[in-house]
Amino acid sequence: MPSSPLVIAGFIRGLSVRDVEACLADALGSEAALSKSTVSRICEAIKDEFETWSGRDLSGLKLDYLFLDGSNFKFHAGASSEPVLAAWGITTDGKPVLVGLAPGSSESHDAWAEFLREMTGRGLDPPLLVISDGAPGLIGAAEVVLAQSLRQRCLIHRSRNILAKVPVAAQAEVKTAFWKLFDEDGLEPGQGAVDTVRARMAAFYKHYGTSYPAAVKCLMADVESLTVYLRFPKQHWKRIRHSNFIERTFGETRRRVKVIGRLPGERSCLSLVWAVLDRASRGWRGVQQTPATTRLLAELRHQLLDPPVRINPRARDKKTAAAQRNRLAG
Repeated sequence: MPSSPLVIAGFIRGLSVRDVEACLADALGSEAALSKSTVSRICEAIKDEFETWSGRDLSGLKLDYLFLDGSNFKFHAGASSEPVLAAWGITTDGKPVLVGLAPGSSESHDAWAEFLREMTGRGLDPPLLVISDGAPGLIGAAEVVLAQSLRQRCLIHRSRNILAKVPVAAQAEVKTAFWKLFDEDGLEPGQGAVDTVRARMAAFYKHYGTSYPAAVKCLMADVESLTVYLRFPKQHWKRIRHSNFIERTFGETRRRVKVIGRLPGERSCLSLVWAVLDRASRGWRGVQQTPATTRLLAELRHQLLDPPVRINPRARDKKTAAAQRNRLAG
């Protein structure tokens, strides 16, 4: 099937079956018509690639940052949309990579935990930072399965949550005030930056607490996870303080999958979602790594993932006593 690579590339770029046929017509003439069986075989080829990718060894993949999100797609005709769970990362070299993709019956704690455990079971080491929205199931699963990693809550999602609790007439003002909290001018990575932003949040609370108590409560409910990114290299802050690029990519993926009206079932749909996301991820912007950023990330990695072993005082005393007994016996 010599036209298969062209057809797959066309689908991934978002062309409909009719569009693909038109593009092939100039090159293949009457052979350009795509039958239902042809589309099915093409989807099978994508599915085989996806299954190989899904089972690959992840032990060689070292991540500083891991982004998690889910989005709904229609796998079955006449059925409700079902979530696809996805994981993207930025490697220690600063390169973006699509890490994992799987269907989920829901975005529950169990679904996310199974997804994360499947990846760690294939050798994925904990990243330094997990970035996600505020979905309780996702957060709970990440805190259990990736307990050593820090967690950053997406600032864009939190901004939306806050503005939803503010009258329309005041939303522009509150939105501006919210983003001023995270103004990076004069800040340097570390606890000092965290303390400064938290002090700004306290002032925000004092200023708007009476007028918009629900919005302020929303901000203060998860202060710690909103400021974690400030411990990381400043050059990376605007990249790692939100997961909005995932949301945009998912939206584009839904559009591209929707134009193909003859997907034969769940596995082919998931495979095509993977093909679109995999292609999109190659065009993502990673982060710049310099000797200074590498040094700071290495320090964080040592603190989080390779902490010094704490010696149990009682065990140490027993060990010392045993050594003394051995010396006396000798």
